[in-house]
Amino acid sequence: MMKGTLERFRPSVKIGCTSVTDERSKRPYRLKKRAEAMSDTRQRITEAAMELHGTLGPARTTVSAVAERAGVQRHTVYRHFPTEDDLFAACSAHWNELNPLPDMEAWRRETEPAVRLETALNELYEYYAATASMWANVLRDVDLVPSLPSTLAPFERHLDDMADLLASGRGARGARRALLKAAIRHAIDFRTWESLVQRGGITASQGARLMRALVEETVRPPQPVRGPTTAEPTEPRLR
Repeated sequence: MMKGTLERFRPSVKIGCTSVTDERSKRPYRLKKRAEAMSDTRQRITEAAMELHGTLGPARTTVSAVAERAGVQRHTVYRHFPTEDDLFAACSAHWNELNPLPDMEAWRRETEPAVRLETALNELYEYYAATASMWANVLRDVDLVPSLPSTLAPFERHLDDMADLLASGRGARGARRALLKAAIRHAIDFRTWESLVQRGGITASQGARLMRALVEETVRPPQPVRGPTTAEPTEPRLR
């Protein structure tokens, strides 16, 4: 009798959904939300810095200004970007993604070098017109901000590659090729567009034609130099 009573009142043990199990199931969700929040904060900081670089310029952009625009504290900026190089690398990558350079592969398919050059210049000058504020600020501040030269290096190498492509197919060798490439490199530079179009007041297409003429002059065969000649005196005509 006593044994049956004890069996009847023995507490049952539930196996399965416990509070520990609930916590474990919620943890991945919380980690995912936290990662999303951190990613969103990092993106806001990157975009805030990029916008300030385009309006004020890198040299005048402070961490406090970036934090204020992003809606975070200064220490949050440093947590995501411990160094200036880290922030500039993120800004550059994001800005390049939003503002891709013209596609060189499309130029490569053009077999006529002069047409290829003018097409490239027109596309580049349109690109510079659309991104002028950022390039003007960055190039103005390049000697003032230690992180800028390394940030700009890939862009400068890309322009060198463009110049190599645009110089191809002309049969120039040695000194003539060096002169040709120098002329093309000058023609595709932002500062050239800025001087001709933004400051000079001519249209982008006029600037492109002018630079094409400059480049064509470098590959034109040299003309023989003629010395001064003295006209022979002529006898007066008799009427």
